[in-house]
Amino acid sequence: MADEMRLEGSEEDGFLLQFSSEGVFLTVYPLTAINIETVTKVLDEYQVKNYDTGEILRIITSATGTPELIADNYIDPGTLDIYSGEELKDEYAKISVEVSKDRMTATVHYDTTRGTRLPTVEMIHEALAEKRVVYGINEDAISEGVKSATYFVAAEGTPPVHGENARIERKFDLGDKGKPVIGNYDKADYKNLNLFVLAKRNQILAVRIPHTEGIPGKNVYGDDVPAKNGRPVPMPVGKNTKVVEENKLIAAIDGQIVDKKSTIAIDPHLVMNNGINVSTGSIDFTGSVEIKGNVEQGFVVKATGDIDISGMVNGAIVEGRNVFIKGGVNGMNRARIKAQEDVRIAFAESADIEARRDIYISDVVLHTSLRAGKKIILEGKKGQFVGGKAESGEEVRAVCLGNPAHVITRVSVGIDPSLQGQYKETVTRYKENKKRLQQVTQMLTTLSKMDIGKLSEDRLEQINQLTRSQFPLAGQIRRDEQTIKKLEAELAEMRHGKIKVSDTIYPGVRVSINNVQKQFLTESKHCTLTLNEETVVTEPY
Repeated sequence: MADEMRLEGSEEDGFLLQFSSEGVFLTVYPLTAINIETVTKVLDEYQVKNYDTGEILRIITSATGTPELIADNYIDPGTLDIYSGEELKDEYAKISVEVSKDRMTATVHYDTTRGTRLPTVEMIHEALAEKRVVYGINEDAISEGVKSATYFVAAEGTPPVHGENARIERKFDLGDKGKPVIGNYDKADYKNLNLFVLAKRNQILAVRIPHTEGIPGKNVYGDDVPAKNGRPVPMPVGKNTKVVEENKLIAAIDGQIVDKKSTIAIDPHLVMNNGINVSTGSIDFTGSVEIKGNVEQGFVVKATGDIDISGMVNGAIVEGRNVFIKGGVNGMNRARIKAQEDVRIAFAESADIEARRDIYISDVVLHTSLRAGKKIILEGKKGQFVGGKAESGEEVRAVCLGNPAHVITRVSVGIDPSLQGQYKETVTRYKENKKRLQQVTQMLTTLSKMDIGKLSEDRLEQINQLTRSQFPLAGQIRRDEQTIKKLEAELAEMRHGKIKVSDTIYPGVRVSINNVQKQFLTESKHCTLTLNEETVVTEPY
C-alpha cells in the first residue's frame, strides 16, 4: 500500500499531482491557466504538510510539463494505522535543510507525517552541518523553531555591498530658463525671462563625487561573495571650463553656461536671432551679444563685451564695451546708448549716446545728446548734427552743424564729459562729507562737556556711534581730495580741442572750446575751429 502511487489532476486539468513514497511531484502543463489554490487544496486534502508555496508558484509560472518534487516522503494517511500512537509520539520529525540558489539562506523544514516530536537544537545543528551550512547561523531562530515552527530560516549570509558609481553634481540650475523673474508682490517681470544662466570666472560649475569600492559578502557556506566596484565617470570638461582639485569643474571665463550633459561649456558670445522684444525679454549678459533684429521700446540690453545690433534700437537702453548699431537709433526721448569704448551707428534721433572713447555716426543726428571722451565723428552719407548737444574731450568732426532753419545746436570740445561728470560728483560728495564731519565734531565737543556718569545708555551709545562715524568720513574726505586734484590736472591738460566741419556751419550753432564760447550768426564754410588764447578762431578746413 505504501508503494502505491496516487494521481490527482490530468493534462486536461492543466496539472498533475503524483503521491508516492518517494514524495509528492507536481506537473504543470504548458499553455494552461491554473492558480495556486487549486493545487494547495488537493495537497491539504491529502494531509501534505511540508510543501513550499513559493516552489509551487514557481512551477506554475514556468509550466515546463515535467514532474518536479514539492514534498518529501509522502505517507498515505490511510496506512498510518499500522503504527501505534505511542510509536508516532516517540518519533522525531525528519529534518530537511534547503539552501537557496544564491546560497544566502538556509531554511529548515520538518516532516511530521511519521513522528510528532519536534527536533532538538542539537539535531538542527547536525542537519545544518551535514549541508555544510557554517555561516550566519541564527541561534535565536533555531531556539524558536524547535518549539512550534514547521519551517524557519536558520541561517542567512551577508550580502555584498556593491560600490556606488561616480556621479556629477551640477552647481547650477537651468530649470528656470525662459521663466519670468518674480518681483515684488509675486508679480512676473516679462521683460526679464532668464533666457540663459551666467557664470563668473573661477565659479564652480560641477563637482564629481568619486565612485566607491564594493564590500564582499559571505554565503551560508562561508564562501566569499564578490561585490561590484562602482564605475568612474569622466569630468564634463567643455570649452572654456577646466578641472581643479581633481574633482571640481570651474569656469575659465565669464559667460553663458551651455550644458550638453556630457560636457559643460562657457560661451562668451550670445546670439539672438529674432531681436529683443516680449518673446525674449531684456538681456544682461557676461560676454558679447549679437542681435539679428531690432531692440524694441522699453527693453534693456547690457553686456560686458561688445554688442552688435543689425536692426534698429527703438526707445531702448543698450550698454556694452563697444556698441554697433547698423540700423540706427530711434530714441523716442527714451533711448540710452552707452559704451565703455566706442559707439558706431547709422543715425540717431531723440536719444542719449555716450562713449568713453569715440562716437561714429554716418548719417543724420537729430535732437540727440552725444558725449565722447575723445572724438565725435559724423562723416558719411550726410554727417549732419542738428539740435541737441555734442560734447567731446578732443574733437568733433562733421559735414554740417545745424540746418537752414537755424535750429539751436550746441557743440563743446576740450573737456571730457565723463571726467567732468566724475569731477562734479566727487566735489559734491566731498562737500557733503566735510559738512557732515563738521557737524559730528561739534556734537562730540558738546557731549564731551557733559558728565559721562550721568548719561543714559542711549546717549552713551549715540556718542560711540558718532565717534565711530568720524573715521570713515575722514578717510573718504582724504580720498576725494586726492581724486579732485587728479581730475583737475587731467581737465587742465585738455587745451587742444577742435571742431572740423567739411561743409557748413549754420546760424544757431553755439560752440565751446575749453569753456570759451562762440555763437554763429552767419554761415561758415569748410572751417576748423580752434582756441587761440581766449578766443575761438576759424581757420580753413
